Amino acid sequence: MKLIIAAAIIGLIPILSYHGISFAAETQKVCVDKITNDGKKVLDKQGKPVQECKEMKVHKKLEGTKVPEKSDKK
Repeated sequence: MKLIIAAAIIGLIPILSYHGISFAAETQKVCVDKITNDGKKVLDKQGKPVQECKEMKVHKKLEGTKVPEKSDKK
């Protein structure tokens, strides 16, 4: 019984470690100008536009083969 449990744990380790590596996302800082309800840009004391900045995740797009279209069966 202990042997079966040990084999199951050893078999799951590579699967769990691969999952974490393949889906890692990089972060990128994205800034957007603040806009009032009127559609005008919000300016600070020096007259420069005020910006809101956020950290966004950027995922790599994986290349693959194109999925063939279904043919009509009639």
